[in-house]
Amino acid sequence: MSGITIALSKGRIFDETLPLLEAAGIVPAENPESSRKLIIGTNQPDVRLVIVRASDTPTYVQYGAADLGIAGKDVLLEHGGEGLYQPLDLEIARCRLSVATREGFDYETASRPGGRIRVATKYIESAKAHFAEKGVHVDLIKLYGSMELAPLVGLADAIVDLVSTGGTLRANGLVEVEHIRDISSRLVVNQASLKLKHERIQPMLDAFAGAIGSKENA
Repeated sequence: MSGITIALSKGRIFDETLPLLEAAGIVPAENPESSRKLIIGTNQPDVRLVIVRASDTPTYVQYGAADLGIAGKDVLLEHGGEGLYQPLDLEIARCRLSVATREGFDYETASRPGGRIRVATKYIESAKAHFAEKGVHVDLIKLYGSMELAPLVGLADAIVDLVSTGGTLRANGLVEVEHIRDISSRLVVNQASLKLKHERIQPMLDAFAGAIGSKENA
């Protein structure tokens, strides 16, 4: 049986995943923040980590290039989750997906049923579903960089983006006007891997679940 490959992204997800990996007896050989390597070994010879962009994690797992991965719910909603088993909400990297506008914009009127609004976001599927449910016509503008700029220069009326503390919004004269959903990171597993490598993967899932439970009860 071949080894186990886990897809992770740098930054907050990686940092908050370390205690979960440790609970499963897995310790990375290097820190991806200081290493240029994209494939990192661990203290377990049959387990390796691949460092990918957060938005690519579900794709690596879906096509079997990784057996497991950790991805934010925001990324999974955009991906659609095809071919993925999502057994655990890891309750890490918490934030929220929200609508924000510049201060003084009459969002309540603009977002009434039948209204039309221009929204900049990289979360196209989530934004589309949210405004469709409200009965609002939405012109979606896909951006990859700083969303906060769009309302300030007249590109969009509003943005849909992840919010943690709200500090960036406030610094740019924007206000959070509507909460869409809470976001946290999920464990995703390739469905074929779960069957073929069940004896190796299931103990990891159990260890992750146990670590989450211990944190909740602490």
